[in-house]
Amino acid sequence: MAKGKIIMRCAALISHVFLYSINSYSQQATKYPQGYFRNPLEIPIALTANFGELRPNHWHLGFDLRTDQKEGLPVIATADGYVSHIGIRALSFGRFIIINHPNGYSTLYAHLNEFFPELEKFVKERQVEKESWTVELDFSEEMFEVKRGDTIANSGNTGGSQGPHLHFEILNTETGRSLNPALFGFEIIDNIPPVVKKLAVYNRNSSTYLQTPQLKSVFKTDSGYFLKPKKIITGFNKLSFAIEAFDLVNESPGTNGIYGATLLVDDKPQLQFLIDSINYPESDYINAHIDRKYKNNGGQYLQHLSKLPGFVGHVYTEISGTGIIELNDTAVHKVKIEVFDTDENLSELFFEIQYSDSLAALQKKTTAAKQLIPAAVNVIEEKEFEVYFPENCFYDTLPSIYAKQNIFLPTAVSAQHRLNDPQYPGHSPFSVRIKPTAAIPDSLKEKIVMQREWLGKKSIRKTQWQKGWLSSSFSDFGNFQLFIDKIPPIILPPVKEKDTMDFSPLTRILISPTDNSGIKSFRAELNGKWLMFTNDKARDYIYIFDEQCPFGVHELKLWVEDIVGNVTEKIWWFKRGPYTPPPKKKIIRKKKTTTKKPATR
Repeated sequence: MAKGKIIMRCAALISHVFLYSINSYSQQATKYPQGYFRNPLEIPIALTANFGELRPNHWHLGFDLRTDQKEGLPVIATADGYVSHIGIRALSFGRFIIINHPNGYSTLYAHLNEFFPELEKFVKERQVEKESWTVELDFSEEMFEVKRGDTIANSGNTGGSQGPHLHFEILNTETGRSLNPALFGFEIIDNIPPVVKKLAVYNRNSSTYLQTPQLKSVFKTDSGYFLKPKKIITGFNKLSFAIEAFDLVNESPGTNGIYGATLLVDDKPQLQFLIDSINYPESDYINAHIDRKYKNNGGQYLQHLSKLPGFVGHVYTEISGTGIIELNDTAVHKVKIEVFDTDENLSELFFEIQYSDSLAALQKKTTAAKQLIPAAVNVIEEKEFEVYFPENCFYDTLPSIYAKQNIFLPTAVSAQHRLNDPQYPGHSPFSVRIKPTAAIPDSLKEKIVMQREWLGKKSIRKTQWQKGWLSSSFSDFGNFQLFIDKIPPIILPPVKEKDTMDFSPLTRILISPTDNSGIKSFRAELNGKWLMFTNDKARDYIYIFDEQCPFGVHELKLWVEDIVGNVTEKIWWFKRGPYTPPPKKKIIRKKKTTTKKPATR
């Protein structure tokens, strides 16, 4: 049970500062109902991931609950309410349900298989009506009421799930903010404190991206965690810290995200981060909460105990400082970092810091000739290459690196332009414009794509003409180049192609179209009527035989379009009937015969 004693202890030390600075989303300002929501499964709760677990480019905003590595377990309404929304998406949540409850909260259940029968029937009718497998539907309060304990779906492995489990969230219905379910009194036994693995030290006279953090190993004793040696002597007069840490829960193997951490200097709380309430746009700012450059280069997750200049959100509370420590003397200062979970389990890291004038003279200053600045619009203008970065694009100062590379691959209509290095993170998409260097016939002007490539990994976008330039948007740095795409998608048949193919042995039709620029749309018709193929994992299109395809001979027509409008159309005739697997051939083993030699005298 989360009672917030650790945080309240900090508040007592500096209550006047704390009460002024804390935001309305913190645990102190919000009282969550205890025991209102029941377990969404019929088996005991076992976590594979908690709220705040660190994921690529986002915080995990709910519980991932084990389903015994099975699909089809009943998923239960955790409280009275009504189905307010369902979605069916490729990747992401897959099939999911949102239920609104009368107490102002909503619950979300994701990676589902079938919804309960009445809802499943209604959703399928809307899919057919819209001729679309992907749907997002809103419902009024009167349409699908549910009671606490009702079965609302079967668990599954749909969408971006990497294995059978249930993703469960609690949200504030009005604001849409996801709330930490561990604060609502679920029966999860946890008496294990978080584990602290490393301390990272940064020189905050410079950008965190223009340096490599100094990593310090820690060791654990009965009194807490310590450095060896316990004192950091530095020539940097401005420091900040980050920690590598994780949490553990009883009877749930695997590591989880920590709930929060507090930085104290000379026993005075400076700054705290708390993972208790996050919305989905804010979740993207995890890349400013961690050292994304260090992670991109193969390191572990380091969580900052200071707010980077480009961070936006409610995760950090600046209690009496920003987390950047200014050393204006050569005295020894005590530092303590408290790391805690929602059940008051606490781990403490103790060390000391001291500024040295002699070391300061030895420090090398690292500055880039050209820089990209956070919280400002940045523009790059070259003869054949331009980039516009919006104001919220960067978390900290980056180097600005550009080079034109005269690499002309087949079908290329421009030089290759290098922009920075993908190790540096960005937050929002930026606009890239390239001027083609080859003549492009009018018939091919709408077939131009822009490719971003780095170490063999590619992302390709459709372009738009802008006064002789071609423009598109990307979110990562790399090598950019324009290409003509005249090649239509490729569709291979599910069985060996004939005039009339035999699908009788099949239980489903699986189509995996490929294209050199990317699939924009897919459509299938059976005997002239739209046929619903799922696209759950965003690559394979699957139709499982049902009442739409009785036994007999049928026409299957497919259209696949890529991002520049190249279309491939296939028409196949197939037959489908009862199928009996051929009997297994019996293997007759010949008995060995031995020839007796005549007796000799």
